[in-house]
Amino acid sequence: MIREKELTELKNALAGELHYDQTYKSLYATDASAYREMPMAVAFPKDHNDLQLLISFANRHKISLIPRTAGTSLAGQVVGAGIIVDVSRYFTGILEVNEEEKWVRVQPGVIRDELNMHLKPYGLYFGPETSTANRAMIGGMIGNNSCGSNSVIYGSTREHLIAVNAFLSDGSEVAFQALTDEQFEKKCDQSNLEGSIYKNIKSILSNPANQVQIDENFPKKSVPRRNTGYAIDLLKHCSVFEEVNEPFNFCKLIAGSEGTLAFITEAKLALQPLPKAYQALVCVHFISVYESLKGNLIALKYEPTACELMDNYILECTKGNIQQRQNRFFIKDDPQAILVVELREESEAELMKKANALIEELQQEKMGYHFPIVTGPDTKKVWELRKAGLGLLSNIPGDAKPVPVIEDTAVDVNDLPEYIRDFNEILTKHNLYCVHYAHAGSGELHLRPIINLKTQEGNELFKTILDEIAHLVKKYKGSLSGEHGDGRLRGEFIPFMIGDANYQLLKEIKNAWDPNHLFNPGKIVDTPPMNSSLRYKPGQETREFDTTMNFSQYQGILRSAELCNGSGDCRKTHLTGGTMCPSYMATKNEKDTTRARANILREVLTNSTKPNPFDSKEIKEVMDLCLSCKGCKSECPSNVDVGKLKAEWQHQYYKSNGVPFRTQLIASFTRLNKLAALMPGLYNFTFTNPITSKLAKLISGFAIERSMPLLHKHTLRSWYKKNYNPSAQKRIGAVYLFCDEFTNFNDVEIGVTTIKLLDRLGYEVRLIDHEESGRTFLSKGLLDKAKTVAKRNVDIFKSIISEETPLIGIEPSAILSFRDEYLDLAETVDLETAKKLAKNTFLIEEFLEREIKKGLITESSFSEDKKVIKFHGHCHQKALSSLVPTKRVLSLPKNYEVHMIPSGCCGMAGSFGYEKEKYEVSMNIGELVLFPTVRQQPEDVIIAANGTSCRHQIKDGTTRKALHPVEILYAALS
Repeated sequence: MIREKELTELKNALAGELHYDQTYKSLYATDASAYREMPMAVAFPKDHNDLQLLISFANRHKISLIPRTAGTSLAGQVVGAGIIVDVSRYFTGILEVNEEEKWVRVQPGVIRDELNMHLKPYGLYFGPETSTANRAMIGGMIGNNSCGSNSVIYGSTREHLIAVNAFLSDGSEVAFQALTDEQFEKKCDQSNLEGSIYKNIKSILSNPANQVQIDENFPKKSVPRRNTGYAIDLLKHCSVFEEVNEPFNFCKLIAGSEGTLAFITEAKLALQPLPKAYQALVCVHFISVYESLKGNLIALKYEPTACELMDNYILECTKGNIQQRQNRFFIKDDPQAILVVELREESEAELMKKANALIEELQQEKMGYHFPIVTGPDTKKVWELRKAGLGLLSNIPGDAKPVPVIEDTAVDVNDLPEYIRDFNEILTKHNLYCVHYAHAGSGELHLRPIINLKTQEGNELFKTILDEIAHLVKKYKGSLSGEHGDGRLRGEFIPFMIGDANYQLLKEIKNAWDPNHLFNPGKIVDTPPMNSSLRYKPGQETREFDTTMNFSQYQGILRSAELCNGSGDCRKTHLTGGTMCPSYMATKNEKDTTRARANILREVLTNSTKPNPFDSKEIKEVMDLCLSCKGCKSECPSNVDVGKLKAEWQHQYYKSNGVPFRTQLIASFTRLNKLAALMPGLYNFTFTNPITSKLAKLISGFAIERSMPLLHKHTLRSWYKKNYNPSAQKRIGAVYLFCDEFTNFNDVEIGVTTIKLLDRLGYEVRLIDHEESGRTFLSKGLLDKAKTVAKRNVDIFKSIISEETPLIGIEPSAILSFRDEYLDLAETVDLETAKKLAKNTFLIEEFLEREIKKGLITESSFSEDKKVIKFHGHCHQKALSSLVPTKRVLSLPKNYEVHMIPSGCCGMAGSFGYEKEKYEVSMNIGELVLFPTVRQQPEDVIIAANGTSCRHQIKDGTTRKALHPVEILYAALS
């Protein structure tokens, strides 16, 4: 047993980091698989010396090291009881690109999509593309021998792996690459561990009996995706063992070895020219999965670059996800399956000729009923829909979920239709149904049966199904693992799949490379029972909690956290785009992901023995840097809404710990501003004078470096009462303006401009007495107060708001509460009323766009001057609405050119960026995309942002003033 003293000594010796607290151990106890095992510690090595120290420590104390990158493995590869070694933070270098020879050297923590961004200027491309390519890293792709959607032309990672640098289990550094027969023999003559592994493989693969049994029992060669066990069937196909012109290269074995043989520090990868310029997706709609697989065989005649399937279960799940609903534009009716066939050519004419020929043949064979051809930017939306499949599957309410167990089987593509028919017959026998999606073109579908692993019956069925499907796969001489690896899930079945004799050869290899089973033990060989150490235990009860917010859609707050299946979509970076998750983008720390926040809630709420399980320092630590940006609400395919989970956790946490002073201060924003508005000059002096401002910030816990929002000399309400008289010109209609607390006290000029703009355009603006929005209460978890405010506002507006007289808001975080939190806070009796009100509540840009579409507002009302606008969108607008209305509205003036800044969150997020301990992270988030983009703009380019916090952050970070869209439009009136 390792004592804390030894771990502390190791921590002090490392240049990187070592964590052995309960928080980090909990976060790294799971991956994207069904498994859970608490590690001893989590290490973030910074350099080669750190890795050698870890290997030495592990050898000395007889513990294991589990290599990990993005943690998206589906067979439990990166779950284990030893030290998790996460190289995703520091081993991220792209070391060398050889344009002439078409190769690149990288460290294992390089993200696949970011590698291709780097390679694009060279006209080069790394082919294999997993559905997780925007966060999957090269180390993990090598470990699993990943393939992806385009494997019909690019194959697997193995085919692209030229050389590898690694540490062996004794801490020695080695390099693996292609060897001549003479070089191979010299390696065998070495008297060290490296020499031993060469001698071992020579002994195994030069044995004629072994060669025969390998050929007879491994998957047939017409199955390109064969990842069962170590790839000795491919390794023996070289000049050392066969009469072929193929050099020996241990990289063939390393690929797919799941970190069980060596610890990779660098890889040399073969590259291809960029794909052909013209691309089209033929999205064929079918009435059955079987028909789609028959159609797939026709599609393959046309040399597609990808052939991907989505069944009706996946397509149904997309209806319930905010982001994916927008990606369903090409779908007609409710097909039982869609086959997405990607075609590429050098010209548009050749492309369309091929696409139409494919459609014509399918129609002749009476296959498919709808054949949309998608081109241009819309192709990205189709692929996003397909790639979201894994996460979307978790959306099913309740404890029965689609489980990764038989999701990686691969057969000859010609056998696929009959194989799937036999497969579904087995499921029917067990009263199960299955989700079908992914790589039809390569003979592999990701098939997930719906099983409740919290029951003893489900636990046993988990194993029974894999056993029966293993027999079916062997009947077709396919592979039980196509690209997701064996891990601890399928390792138990390798002896059956390839025979005991071949399995013993795999064990010999593991023992030769890693005598003490230091590297990732219990994967591929000597695996524990596959239905042990699961995330959910048989007979596990799901605890119920009384919550203020409504979590009934997914049967409670705990099940809402359990929606996270670990797919890691929240590990996106600023380069790959999106909003989720801004704190992770800045820190690159797993602790700051949506996945981590869901995982820690699940861990603590399931296992805590406290009277109030929400009273947890572990949850507090992981939730700390959540900005409540709501990016996860729309971008997480599993619909994990951490903003909502965090608000409820805070609310429950305060019951045991009280509400901190600064929290009360922020939550009381409206009340305090009402008082300060009596003497706005004094308030503004206090926060602009260097001495008093510093003192006030120190007392309140705000960052000294941060400027504070100032009060206007009067409120918007007082201006309205004193100055607003509807124009006598013809009225188009009337609107109610929601006078939010930020516009009323701080952004009064924007409020006044909004009223003037609407009036000039022909709309009467009505401003009545109502409550504040409750945003400050919501952001700080004071849900009882937020609930009171929400109910009062619903009661105030319910009888006067309609399609003809809508409610309009200026500040996104305030007005969009009507569509989001107000519904979650409503009592059952009030819910339908709140929903009806939400339908007629709009952002000002949404309302203007609606009226433009009706032809009631036209470009003739605006100037023809030329302007360029760079717009940064509010996170809540991205999550709950769309940025499209804002772009359309700002583009209404004839010569206004609008560009969207590809930024996620600005980093301010209400009070987050003001708080002293979060200021640095806040500014770092801004520096990812937003600040650099703004600084690059000439002075005559207009910077636009519709969020009050966003405008403040832009001002503090760049000194540029950002305008609200209504200010730009009002100035453009002719």
